[in-house]
Amino acid sequence: MKEFQLKYGTNPNQKPARIYMANGADLPVEILNGKPGYINFLDAFNSWQLVRDLKKALGLPAAASFKHVSPAGAAIGLPLDDTLRAMYHVAPDAQLSPLACAYARARGADRMSSFGDWIALSDVCDLATAKLIQHEVSDGIIAPGYDADALEVLKSKKKGNYNIVAIDPAYEPEKLETRTVFGVSFEQGRQDLEISDATMLQNIVTKNKDISPEQRRDLIISLIVLKYTQSNSVCYVQDGQTIGVGAGQQSRVHCTRLAGQKADNWQLRHMPKVLGLPFRPDITKPNRDNAIDVYIGETPEDVIGDDVWAETFTEQPAPLTAEEKRAWLDQVTGVALGSDAFFPFGDNIERARRSGVTAIVQPGGSIRDQQVIDTCDRYGIAMAMCGIRLFHH
Repeated sequence: MKEFQLKYGTNPNQKPARIYMANGADLPVEILNGKPGYINFLDAFNSWQLVRDLKKALGLPAAASFKHVSPAGAAIGLPLDDTLRAMYHVAPDAQLSPLACAYARARGADRMSSFGDWIALSDVCDLATAKLIQHEVSDGIIAPGYDADALEVLKSKKKGNYNIVAIDPAYEPEKLETRTVFGVSFEQGRQDLEISDATMLQNIVTKNKDISPEQRRDLIISLIVLKYTQSNSVCYVQDGQTIGVGAGQQSRVHCTRLAGQKADNWQLRHMPKVLGLPFRPDITKPNRDNAIDVYIGETPEDVIGDDVWAETFTEQPAPLTAEEKRAWLDQVTGVALGSDAFFPFGDNIERARRSGVTAIVQPGGSIRDQQVIDTCDRYGIAMAMCGIRLFHH
């Protein structure tokens, strides 16, 4: 297939629209089901690169959940404990492959943002992964292939219209890439930078130079995620998965705050009081996710108030106090953080450490680098300067 006609472009009024290869070659993808759109393919190609890079760097199956050309979540295939299964709506007795674990983690990182996501898998989609996807609200998926039974499960989604794309895992684009903006053509070398411990984590500039193997892994995950996240961007990672991604903010500290709030929400979802919320059995997973997000937020009365709680719960939940939340978050440690460009002020470090960050990687190069290093040293945070900016637009 040399081209694929799209219903419309970014918006319904943007017609005609298509994808094709400028060199006349066949497209590297096959549409197995549905009719993906313009934004679907932007998500598909960005997310596929991300999971491919994760698999190459860390040797484990990887998955990503994309919305509006940035990852809501990404992860590698580490096992889920009972708490994560409860948080991610995975049955205690569900048999999970490493790929299924990667997807559950990617989807579970920020379930509010992942609603209606585009999924990318590094490996051939198996039945265990398809069964998880079957019960999530999603627009489509890209993978290097699909087991026959997994494909049948996925084809049953959205009344048979679920978008399923297979990509040639051997495909490599040309070294130069072009785009057109306002009738002007841009050309640049493709961002094919390889991210690894050996290339990114050797220059530790803080007094604390102790970064565990697990944190090194998580820092590499953060950088690979940032490589495909709309800039400015900051990414918090723990236990092999993103827990907060701040994308497309004009201010670096706003990225840190946004991603940090998402990371804090992920941590608070571990609390027994949250896991034990008495939901009515007829409440769907998306509505549960929304209620949890409101419950742990600043206006819990919107779901547990005297006049509304019965719409969601079998009994009225007790509030989660600010003191309870702060006490829980104060116990968090071992979080890794990556930034796609230098931190210009120490306020980013101050915010990050309140979310349990103990290891950071960032390019460096600010005139205030020493202030940022001094702030890390004040809290015993280890920081590597990789020297490489990872803007993505």
